[in-house]
Amino acid sequence: MPGPMRQPIRGGNRGPGHPRVPGKGEKVKKGTFGRLLRYLFSIYKGRLTFVAVAIIVSSVTGAAATMFVQRLIDTCITPGIQNGFGSVAGRMARILVTMAVIYAVSVISAFIYTQILAVVTQGTLKKVRDDMFSRMQDLPIRYFDTHPRGTVMSTYTNDTDTLRQMIGQSIPQLFTGALTILSIVLIMLYYSIWMTLAVFAAIVLMTAVTRKIGGASAYFMTRQQNALAAEEGYIEEMIQGQKVVKVFCHEEESRNEFSKLNRQLFEDSAEANRAANVLMPILGNMGNILYVVLAIVGGFLIVLRAKNLSLRGIDVVTLGVIVSFLGMARQLAQTISQVSMQVSMVAMGLAGAERIFELIDEKPEEDQGYVTLVNVKKNADGTFRESKSQTGMWAWKHFHKADGTTTYVPLAGDVRMEHVDFGYTPEKEVLHDVTLYAKPGQKIAFVGATGAGKTTITNLLNRFYDIPDGKIRYDGINITKIRKPDLRRSLGMVLQDVNLFTGTVMDNIRYGRLDATDEECIAAAKLANADSFIRRLPDGYQTVLTGNGSQLSQGQRQLISIARAAVADPPVMILDEATSSIDTRTEALVQRGMDNLMKGRTVFVIAHRLSTVRDSDAIMVLDHGRIIERGSHEDLIAQRGTYYQLYTGAFELE
Repeated sequence: MPGPMRQPIRGGNRGPGHPRVPGKGEKVKKGTFGRLLRYLFSIYKGRLTFVAVAIIVSSVTGAAATMFVQRLIDTCITPGIQNGFGSVAGRMARILVTMAVIYAVSVISAFIYTQILAVVTQGTLKKVRDDMFSRMQDLPIRYFDTHPRGTVMSTYTNDTDTLRQMIGQSIPQLFTGALTILSIVLIMLYYSIWMTLAVFAAIVLMTAVTRKIGGASAYFMTRQQNALAAEEGYIEEMIQGQKVVKVFCHEEESRNEFSKLNRQLFEDSAEANRAANVLMPILGNMGNILYVVLAIVGGFLIVLRAKNLSLRGIDVVTLGVIVSFLGMARQLAQTISQVSMQVSMVAMGLAGAERIFELIDEKPEEDQGYVTLVNVKKNADGTFRESKSQTGMWAWKHFHKADGTTTYVPLAGDVRMEHVDFGYTPEKEVLHDVTLYAKPGQKIAFVGATGAGKTTITNLLNRFYDIPDGKIRYDGINITKIRKPDLRRSLGMVLQDVNLFTGTVMDNIRYGRLDATDEECIAAAKLANADSFIRRLPDGYQTVLTGNGSQLSQGQRQLISIARAAVADPPVMILDEATSSIDTRTEALVQRGMDNLMKGRTVFVIAHRLSTVRDSDAIMVLDHGRIIERGSHEDLIAQRGTYYQLYTGAFELE
């Protein structure tokens, strides 16, 4: 599809379609996390609320169970050692049963919220993919001209996978960890403020380390996602262009460019994982040091029988308090380590979410048209009325806002361009003051050198791009007033580059009109002279095509695309180099079918083989976006101008 061309990747210079790997200081946009939460709650508000309650119960009960260790030691074990365990057996049993119940509640709550989260995570990914694909169908052709397919695919695969990890693992662990830390700190304050201050000092230090190292990891995780998208976009481009690469012996340069992208991915990934991997051992050792410090401080408090300040008041530190503190300190250190490990994963997930939201937020193709294409019946007085059934007669339903009336203009295929200027980019104009007309049933041909603007004209007729100046009228109606789906439904198009979809031959022909019967599809294939070769396929019309119809020849693929246009039965046909990939013998067969297809239709033909346009009603010769000659074949030959030079082979390329 012509448009803003992407430059080939050479020597590390990427074209505008390739994603830029972020430089220093680039971060995830603010508000991405908040938007993600709103997105989640808009889908699963009730379930997420239940998950939050279950996480709270699991975290609080898991931390509260440590309080019973102190009670078990101070009220059961210590008295039991002194007076015999018979006197404390009943109390010990009650404490142990209570601890078991609390731990059971914690485990059950964790099981419940993990099961619900599995559904929430996969459901969210389904919604994300639905939203992305739905938005992609509404995007203008310009978006696909400027974004490599590999980069878009990376959003569907890598970015959604990082989002899955963040929703299903990282965010729940962060929430659980924060609640666990809060619960443990409150319990510590309940037992001893002095010892809690030592823990606070360790928490501050561990938090500072986490922010320093975890921040570096998060930064490089974001870079890693962008570098991965750039690499996958390049790989996809190279796979598509392998024949070109090999024909021009470009293997070594392609290998070097890939090495640069792969080196960038390696460096960013190595930095991200280096920071992430070093964080856990550092925090683990800091937790061990905290454990030793608390044991020493607690030992001195017991030996010196120092006064202990706590939320319970002033009392004496007991062995049970020290043991509970040591257990809580270890649990606290482990929780902080687990939370810190999720920081980089959250950053990577947010980078993926940002790219997902960027695709969802892309502006859809604008369509302010209000004229629609409808089935009509003819009244006795010659006027038309709309029909809900298929009549074979079509008309433009035009509502006039000025007087509130509705008129029906028969679909005839009268196309006119008036003083049209256009450029794919504002600074470079492709068409200059193009004026032409095609009456119903006429065949108009465009010829000229590559880049003269021939295909651009057909792009404008389909409103793949809108013009800044001039007018295009279809049956007397400005095409900006016609809804794009209705406009394109009235146009049949056969492109030089054929796209066949995975499915049967019949399905690919029916793609032109989904409600077409098998008989209509076969009739269209016969019209395109494709029926004979299709019947020779292993399963005939039910032969399954894969890989863009790779099991067929280029000519056979083109014949199927012509049949697909034929089954649509539009009043206007656009043939963009439709026979360029077909050999001379096949072209003769196709040309007969095309002649049948073009009868009674307005046809625009783009062709380099000038022998195929001799019978055109009018031939437009374009040069650098301007129509420099127009007329019939005989008229243009008589003028002995550019067309004469092209036709006779005397044209000298500049």
